[in-house]
Amino acid sequence: MNAQTTPRIAFQGALGAYSHEACLQARPEMIPVPCTTFEGVIRAVREGRADLAMLPVENTTYGRVADIHRLLPESGLHIIGEAFVRVRIALMARPGVALGDVKHVRAHLVLLPQARSFLDQHGITSEPAADSAGAAAELAEIAGSTDGVLASEVAADIHGLEVLARDIEDLDHNTTRFLLMSPEIDETRRGGTMLTTFVFEVRNIPAALYKAMGGFATNGINMTKLESYMVGGSFTATQFYADIEGHPEDEDVARALEELGYFTNMLEVLGVYPASDGRG
Repeated sequence: MNAQTTPRIAFQGALGAYSHEACLQARPEMIPVPCTTFEGVIRAVREGRADLAMLPVENTTYGRVADIHRLLPESGLHIIGEAFVRVRIALMARPGVALGDVKHVRAHLVLLPQARSFLDQHGITSEPAADSAGAAAELAEIAGSTDGVLASEVAADIHGLEVLARDIEDLDHNTTRFLLMSPEIDETRRGGTMLTTFVFEVRNIPAALYKAMGGFATNGINMTKLESYMVGGSFTATQFYADIEGHPEDEDVARALEELGYFTNMLEVLGVYPASDGRG
């Protein structure tokens, strides 16, 4: 922790973003620090302007968050927890504006198609914004506007807007997974199931990935995630990101990781942390 009296947590986006909501859920006692980019979030922690980082890694509708797997190993930060936020979309407008008055809305490009049925039903047109929470902040400053914004209810609370409709998303399972990251590694066993996240690069030998995964199968380790991604602009330098259940000090996990080491050029543990109650 840095020397500030109240600890701070950095996230990407404006106040009221879903990443901000994740911070409020996981660390309500900390002061949120909004940043423009994921790199800015990491930099805020490394430079001591924030104590922790909250970074999204995947979404049940859209899959992996672009570039995040590349950034994590280079960040110098360690995963100490996870959080899950259900993407609940609210239509908000300036105080005094009724739902029937709203003919046009703005929101992040990703949110608009998720509320298409509601918008079509009410004859509301839309346009993309760089940031939904930022669009809410901008709308709050436009006197007399009858436009609306699609965003989290947290954004409405922060920017003094009125929520005209809640939970307007077409899908009721849209959830984003976030990782809570710290400059200090913490492998303390907490709660029930522990998770270990790591990245690795297999050696250039036949069936290397098959052999690398064999140790997890033979030791009964549940691998909950395995994704590949390219590094260095090369089609041959493929790295993998993995989540497994268990702690590196568990005998079966230790054996599996040792066997993995025989078939990899690089193996780096990014964090050991308790599984969230929101995992399901």
